[in-house]
Amino acid sequence: MPPPSLTADAVTFGLGAAAALAASAVLARRLERLGVGLGLSQAGLGLVTALAADSPEIASSVTALQRGQHAVGVGVVLGSNVFNLAWLLGLGALASGRIALHRRVVVLEGALACVMVASALLLVSGALPVGAALALALAGFAPYAVVVSLGARTLGRLQQRGRASAWLAGAVREEDVELGPLPVPAPGPRGLRTDLGAVALCLGAVVVASALMERTGTVIGARLGAPAIVVGGVMLAAVTSLPNAVSAVYLARRGRGAAVLSEAMNSNGLNVIAGLLLPGAIVGLGAAGSGGIDVAWWYAALTVSSLAVAASRRGLGRLFGTGIVLAYVAFVLTLVA
Repeated sequence: MPPPSLTADAVTFGLGAAAALAASAVLARRLERLGVGLGLSQAGLGLVTALAADSPEIASSVTALQRGQHAVGVGVVLGSNVFNLAWLLGLGALASGRIALHRRVVVLEGALACVMVASALLLVSGALPVGAALALALAGFAPYAVVVSLGARTLGRLQQRGRASAWLAGAVREEDVELGPLPVPAPGPRGLRTDLGAVALCLGAVVVASALMERTGTVIGARLGAPAIVVGGVMLAAVTSLPNAVSAVYLARRGRGAAVLSEAMNSNGLNVIAGLLLPGAIVGLGAAGSGGIDVAWWYAALTVSSLAVAASRRGLGRLFGTGIVLAYVAFVLTLVA
């Protein structure tokens, strides 16, 4: 039977996880309505809601980095990204039978994903300082955010100016079609104020609960003798990424392949920027150790292989789903060993 202190820490961790996941779910819905009121495209809306869904892992990583727990911070971000690839894309493909994708959507999302992978890998391996890695990531993210925020209609008006604009308009249009109908915006100024208040409260709850998870998770790991990279890359990463996994299975079963791919790639990109590079540039980022480099390589390998399969086969099937889930099991076993 575990000692009382360990049991109390486990209960505290569970309560923090439940609070963070519940608050992030409400936060995502309220931000989605606000985005509709601001006239964002479906792809731009997906970017905003991905940031809300990522708030637990981002807050946990920032807390760890502020406390000097660099291996935990790196593990939460990159471990969450590995989890997202395996369970958003893999489990989504298994649950639906096949995630059908337009090739232009894969290229649009994949371009951003590859820039994020390169930024994280070069940083963790020591090839780039945190400032340069952040600059590289923002150079990839800023054009993508502008494109998806403009939407297919605005890009379509520009398509006469060149083939690039026409291609981008087509890619965003294909993505918007698969992302489904827009939610109903908040009714009037009073509804807007209500949503803004709910966003502020939920964001505060996520930050507090995620900080509690990081602290108690680190203590539990220390009591059990688990390395910090395992605490961040497996335990915290999996728990904080559960809302994304549940949402992806739901979307995949409804045949909304672009939404699943967008959620996975946007979530991973935002994790890298907001959970690792920005706080690293502010508070500093120490060495993550060989475990952090291993997690970064797993993240890179699974990202590139997922995009390659999606582009060549115009989607992801059950064979891919089985393979990437097994790869995640191998990742966990390798990290623990």
